[in-house]
Amino acid sequence: MNRTRRLLILLAAVLLLTGVAVGATLRAADRAAEKDRPRAGGPPVRPGAVTLDAPGRDVFRNMAWGPHRDEIVSVPDADPAGPRTSSGVRCLRFHTAAGTGVCLQSVRSGLRDVYRAVVLDARLRPLRHFDLAGIPTRARVSPDGRAAAWTVFVSGDSYAGTAFSTRTSVLDVRTGELDRDLETYRFVLDGRPHRAADLNVWGVTFADAGHFYATVATGGKTYLVRGDRAERTLRALHENVECPSLSPDGTRVAYKKRVEGVSPDAPWRLYVLDLRTLRETATAERRSVDDQAVWRDGRTLVYSLPGDYGSDLWTVPADGSGRARLLTEAALAPAFIARP
Repeated sequence: MNRTRRLLILLAAVLLLTGVAVGATLRAADRAAEKDRPRAGGPPVRPGAVTLDAPGRDVFRNMAWGPHRDEIVSVPDADPAGPRTSSGVRCLRFHTAAGTGVCLQSVRSGLRDVYRAVVLDARLRPLRHFDLAGIPTRARVSPDGRAAAWTVFVSGDSYAGTAFSTRTSVLDVRTGELDRDLETYRFVLDGRPHRAADLNVWGVTFADAGHFYATVATGGKTYLVRGDRAERTLRALHENVECPSLSPDGTRVAYKKRVEGVSPDAPWRLYVLDLRTLRETATAERRSVDDQAVWRDGRTLVYSLPGDYGSDLWTVPADGSGRARLLTEAALAPAFIARP
């Protein structure tokens, strides 16, 4: 075998081994990418007409991967895991009551994302919009549809630690009058006005357009407060309450409570507080719930937990009985339109 032939054989071997190595690397990269790739599929979604005043419907943010991800969808209350009708309106946080909706959106502006709150009518048409100072985290509409509230993270992006700052606003939907920051309200603790530089307010839930409950944090503690828009006051009622949600009859508040002996990254359990007796009841949900629960009716709570698509909705009785059950997967920020 002459020298030229030997060189050609050597070169062929080198090319073959290089090809094998490159192929193996690409297959490994493919497997890694597949592992990290979001799960495909999920509940079927089709475009259509979504309204906020159709009785017996559930509406929420669709989290299933595909062209309708993040859009507000509607399903029959009797079949919450069934096919979804998508509105085409995208929201990061959403709530609705009495035909009024509030949608917290991300909007591309140049090279960065900015956020805004959009008030929607019953056909999801925009009525007003307001620029937001940070990342959307909570949204609520009063039972009569005449007021809306939202909370954003101004700094930080988690309630688990202490290094965060929030801003909560309340809007009169009819007049457009906006209380931009509830921290300007007078905070009353133990019967006396309390001023503090570290005050944070978040998680509004309405009794009516003029009165609400929320969380106030100061001095390393959290408090359930009752807010009065006319008096511009926040009065502390109970300690260790976060993200309250008022029951339809106005007698109880569901909330997340920090409990001892668990991971600081997952510190909450879901409780219900009787507002008359201040008696607390732990629900049967034993996992950490970092959400503002919603009352599906006077007996049942709905809340989100992490899932394959980012978030699933779970349900549990409010009286401490029963057990937690999956309501529907790939969903967030639910609202339930009651039957007449």
